[in-house]
Amino acid sequence: MRLGHGIYNGIEPPPKGDALHKHAGRILQWLILAIALCAPVVTAAAPSVRVLDVQGIVGPATASFVGRQLASAAQARDALVVLRMDTPGGLDSAMREIIQAILASPVPVATFVHPEGARAASAGTFILYASHIAAMAPATNLGAATPVAIGLSPADGASDTPADKGAPAERETTDSRPAAGGGAMMRKAVNDAAAYLRSLAELRGRDVGFAERAVREAASLSASEALAAGVIDVVVTDVPALLAAVDGRSVRIGGSEVTLATAGATIQAVTPGWQLRLLGALANPQLAVVLMMIGIYGLFFEVTSPGFGVPGIAGTVCLLLALYAFHMLPVNWVGVALIALGAGLMVAEAFLPSFGAFGVGGVLAFVLGGLFLMDAERPAFGLPLPFLAGMALLSAATLFAIGSLAARSRRRPPASGPQLLIGAPGRITTVSDEGCWAQVAGESWRVVGAGPLRVGDAVRVEAIDGLTLQVGTPHPDVN
Repeated sequence: MRLGHGIYNGIEPPPKGDALHKHAGRILQWLILAIALCAPVVTAAAPSVRVLDVQGIVGPATASFVGRQLASAAQARDALVVLRMDTPGGLDSAMREIIQAILASPVPVATFVHPEGARAASAGTFILYASHIAAMAPATNLGAATPVAIGLSPADGASDTPADKGAPAERETTDSRPAAGGGAMMRKAVNDAAAYLRSLAELRGRDVGFAERAVREAASLSASEALAAGVIDVVVTDVPALLAAVDGRSVRIGGSEVTLATAGATIQAVTPGWQLRLLGALANPQLAVVLMMIGIYGLFFEVTSPGFGVPGIAGTVCLLLALYAFHMLPVNWVGVALIALGAGLMVAEAFLPSFGAFGVGGVLAFVLGGLFLMDAERPAFGLPLPFLAGMALLSAATLFAIGSLAARSRRRPPASGPQLLIGAPGRITTVSDEGCWAQVAGESWRVVGAGPLRVGDAVRVEAIDGLTLQVGTPHPDVN
């Protein structure tokens, strides 16, 4: 029996809110348990390692690619950046740009000479020394870091410049031999490169003696020899093995020690885009010479046979690409001028009766220009003599063939046009006060003659004055 509001048989029922609180508490407990179970999964995410391929000549395109990827790796907080390298060398300016980016990178950088049979020669040795981790695959090598000057260097025994006389004495090195032979400029380059590589060796705690020999004697080491000499840190077969080998290793970045945690890391391979691949291909002196010659061929064909358009456009594009490639490369512009002069002389041979003098001079100028363009001893940058001779002979044959066709076409009699009317026979059809008209080549023409003309007279065209034909006296042989 109900005695009052909320009273049943003298017993007060529990409030409805207590059940809600009870259920809410259980839900909250389950949520906390779920978060606790998921938290280790979130915090134990595998680190990311970025792998960059550095292959071929180290040039401006390579430096741009590496610099951008190191900046991107810093933003993504990658655990490590691996430069997978196979290079014969490259430009000093591009090499130093890459090394500066490595030294300024907050992300550790490992240079890995890979695959088997690869090399890190010349500029590659400097980059390997500058990296926090230096690794090589079996059957690889590094070294041969002697700088090679582009173009003609001062002769041996050249007197020192005033700057040389006042310069401080060079630091003592572990190698007592003098710098590589050559003039004062060459000695400067060798001493500068030796000091630079020595400073990188001291920074990373690597063998300083080999750094000196690599620059002054072009010394090289195999992977096992480099590991035994303390030049590199590990010898491994692939990138996963490298990550397992360096896991837990401490490297110095800036003023602090960083411990690498690369075990089980996610590998992210990054390849250059088509723009950088195109720039890298253009940084090849042989391709630059080929583009230059194609440009000259195209412009020459367009000048000799105007109106077609395609050879002129293609030639202009190729010539501009060649000039851009020469701008990226440390070329001797005297060599470029000699190549252009040789092509011009070979073009002239097709039109001028020089009895072969222009052609032979053009071939010689082309070959000499190619030899002066770059030092043939510089790895991957020299222009071999067989290549230059083949290009010169091909250029001479092509230009001579095009010039001969153009010359024959100019000497050929016209196949159409008003000039064909000269000497053509005709017959007078109309004579009036307004003038005389004749049928010539199936058309009616206004004609004038030196003497009187009558209907039916046979005439022959002697000249053209606008739309009027000048005809000769009646020709008895014309029917």
